[in-house]
Amino acid sequence: MDRISTKFESLRSANRKALIPFITAGDPSLEATVPVMHALVKTGADIIELGVPFSDPMADGPTIQRSSEQALRRGAGLRYVLQAVAEFRQQDGDTPVVLMGYLNPIEIHGYARFAQEATQAGVDGVLLVDLPPEEAAETRDIFTRHGVALIALASPTTSPERMDMLCDTAQGYLYYVSFAGVTGAGHLDTRAAGERLHTLRARSQVPVVAGFGIKDATSALAMSLEADGVVVGSALVAILAEATDPADAASRAAAFLGPLREALDA
Repeated sequence: MDRISTKFESLRSANRKALIPFITAGDPSLEATVPVMHALVKTGADIIELGVPFSDPMADGPTIQRSSEQALRRGAGLRYVLQAVAEFRQQDGDTPVVLMGYLNPIEIHGYARFAQEATQAGVDGVLLVDLPPEEAAETRDIFTRHGVALIALASPTTSPERMDMLCDTAQGYLYYVSFAGVTGAGHLDTRAAGERLHTLRARSQVPVVAGFGIKDATSALAMSLEADGVVVGSALVAILAEATDPADAASRAAAFLGPLREALDA
């Protein structure tokens, strides 16, 4: 059984929800990425989503856009991201790591080459926000051959036909965007999202997690009621932006995530 499936099976057996923090690789510094990943796991993260910096992150709000731009200026390209995962794996062989990003860097790198190198580094899944599901079959086949799950996105505006396709082909877990918009936007209708999540979980062959708009313990708990887990990104990235060094970044990450873990386990 792969790391993602093993993790969700363990959580299900313990009647717990997955807590999935997102950070941008290379921000607040190149040296901080791996210490922050370890700090998040120690504080209760079940899966790490690691953002691959990109020059035109169209699905992201200003916080993650700024984070991505700064990481790129530091030299945090795809090669750096894979090196960071490999370094993380030296001490943690169990926590799933999912890369979140855009098609362009992987197209340039080459799909098969990327999938092979991602597997070697210890990547478990990849979420490509600008890959339409109708065009994903070839990429999914390549990734599957190398043991990398292609994580799919669903949203409130996803058509029933596309939703059926996503539920039938989803790997790892299905990421439900809790409202239409960019990451870090303010409005979160937990009731409407909960209704859609309930329907999704009944149809999906993989766990369903909710993201976008989750900022603190209260919103994490509210969104977890009808989901198998929650993703928190922009709020954490904003906290990390204030860090002065890798140790401070790790400390800030742990301080932010701790209350969310406690809320989900209460």
